[in-house]
Amino acid sequence: MPRVVFFDRLGPPEVLQIREVPLAEPGPGEVRLAVEAFGLNRSESQMRQGTYPMIDATFPSRVGKEAVGRVTAIGPGVTGVELGARVTTVPCFDMNRHGVYGEFAVVPAVALAPVPRGLGTVQAAAIWQQYLTAYGPLVEYAELGPGRTVLVTAATASVGHACIQVAKAQGATVIATTRSVGKAEGLRRTGADHVIVTGAEALAPRVLALTGGRGVDVAVDSISGPIVADLAECAAYRGRIFLYGRLDERATPFPLISCMKKALSISGYTLWEIVLEPQRRARAQRWIVERLEQGVFAPVIDRVFTLEQIVEAHAAMDGNLANGKLVVAVAPEALG
Repeated sequence: MPRVVFFDRLGPPEVLQIREVPLAEPGPGEVRLAVEAFGLNRSESQMRQGTYPMIDATFPSRVGKEAVGRVTAIGPGVTGVELGARVTTVPCFDMNRHGVYGEFAVVPAVALAPVPRGLGTVQAAAIWQQYLTAYGPLVEYAELGPGRTVLVTAATASVGHACIQVAKAQGATVIATTRSVGKAEGLRRTGADHVIVTGAEALAPRVLALTGGRGVDVAVDSISGPIVADLAECAAYRGRIFLYGRLDERATPFPLISCMKKALSISGYTLWEIVLEPQRRARAQRWIVERLEQGVFAPVIDRVFTLEQIVEAHAAMDGNLANGKLVVAVAPEALG
């Protein structure tokens, strides 16, 4: 029987279990995939721990939303999908029901997207979460171009690398932050113009120095918590701050005085704003695929694990050890 990953309780990576289960048949509007590889995302770790703000786990729970594989069964009412088609999954569904960690997954047919030309299996498992998250604030909502500056916090995560690439593709200057001196060079290779190691220097004074006192036009932040006050200090007049994560679970202050003085906009954001609106999602996917196929974008892969290493993979994610995307190769050929 095929193997899939479940968890029956909240907790550390060790709660993840690989089980053999009967092959499930897709229901109406669904397809079944033979999974070749899947990408890991912070929201999956948060769901495992019970801290994901968007959805709670219901046990036994599957997990995961970003995979590449082949269609092996098609449910009633599905059109436009062929058996054997090689596809990716866009993260727009409930992981409890449609989790992709394992040798097979049953997902909504509307979540499928073709594999972009020129991408290998591992890269194809590492595109949608990061580039769709970056697309919203940096393409749909912000006006970027030459002369604009973007600040990307916690930039060594896969979304951080994507934000750097998306901002640079539009001609903006990028300032990236990391807590690790050893990870700074990787951010520069991705395209960051400046890297601030936050444990070694204060954020706001350094950003203002790099921008000639003007501040940044856009900040994209996955941390939240007290750093938001620093981001307001870093922002230019009429700057925009997008909060898309909650790595810091402390209370997030509202920097009222800075907002008033600078006419700042501070917005919460998730990729659901993009993927749940059909026209916007289609526009985003076209924009991203075009740049992937042209080689403008390239997913930064930190490490590839096997399915048997799923606990180790989640431990690496929890420990902030990655500089880029963590991917699990399910099919042996994916490792090639």
